[in-house]
Amino acid sequence: MGWWQVGADTLAGSRFVVSPLAETTASLFALLAPAAAHPGERTWLAAQLPAFRARLTNDPVTARLMDTVRTARWTADYLVPTPTGAAERSFHEELAEIRATPTATVHADLAETTGRPLPAALLRCDLQDRTADLLDWVWEHAVRPDWPRRRRVMEADIIARTERLGRGGWAAVLDDMRPGMRWLGESRLQITVDDCAPRDISAARLLFLPVTPRHRWVTWDDQDHYAVVYTCNGALADAGRAPAPEALGALLGPARARVLVLLGAPMSTTHLVAATGQGLGSVGRHLKVLLDAGLVGRRRAGRSVLYFRGPAGDVLVAATGGREQGRPIAPPPPE
Repeated sequence: MGWWQVGADTLAGSRFVVSPLAETTASLFALLAPAAAHPGERTWLAAQLPAFRARLTNDPVTARLMDTVRTARWTADYLVPTPTGAAERSFHEELAEIRATPTATVHADLAETTGRPLPAALLRCDLQDRTADLLDWVWEHAVRPDWPRRRRVMEADIIARTERLGRGGWAAVLDDMRPGMRWLGESRLQITVDDCAPRDISAARLLFLPVTPRHRWVTWDDQDHYAVVYTCNGALADAGRAPAPEALGALLGPARARVLVLLGAPMSTTHLVAATGQGLGSVGRHLKVLLDAGLVGRRRAGRSVLYFRGPAGDVLVAATGGREQGRPIAPPPPE
């Protein structure tokens, strides 16, 4: 079992950060897998894989590099640089760190993760640039067009976890963040069930980075910066689960009932459109009716307006046989 000794100051100074590079890297891993984790990802893969595979076919060196990354025992450090500050940076600001990695470091990281010397075809001085170029391609073609929706999914997850922290402490926030991760007590955070040496990070800076694909990792550097990249609780991951109860659908209409059930966790209108498949106008009309009836509330969070099910909505869902989705989650805190 691998665990970190986490000091009170480390937890007090920890932050959630949205990282465009982490989201793009997780998307790259999904394209390399490629096995869909849920119906929404299956649709995304079907749309993106042909162009991605053509990109690699036309670049055999990068294809060989990605095959090495895909089959490695863990992710090479140079590919997942550790954030060093709580402020969000642009995608290309983050990507510059990969481009600046020394060639010797890239070779050493890849050899360590594969457990064998690199093949002659990869003993080159441009692997960091090829990696960055491919990530740039994934960002432009497969992530950036959908970035506003993805960002709102992450913001909703951050708000929900921040509220859980106030209700149940760090155990409520961390226990479902990644497989094998849970709060052990006595300032110990289990990171994996694998047999790894404990690490004392009591003087470190710790960041949490949500991503929407089902890929996650931990990373750290020599300056005591640590990061946990985890899959957030996005609506697309839960698409098709917990349909609205029949009685609730008869009362409100199936489409409006589905919106009310989904709002067990805070969501934006764009998020609801993606989760329900309904048009933006339809979702807006359903939200207005639910707001006027006092069944949901809303709160601004950063650039987004997030909607959440209120106490009356909870009672109605429970009374008609609905399953709580992600409860308990209170209204997002005011800014």
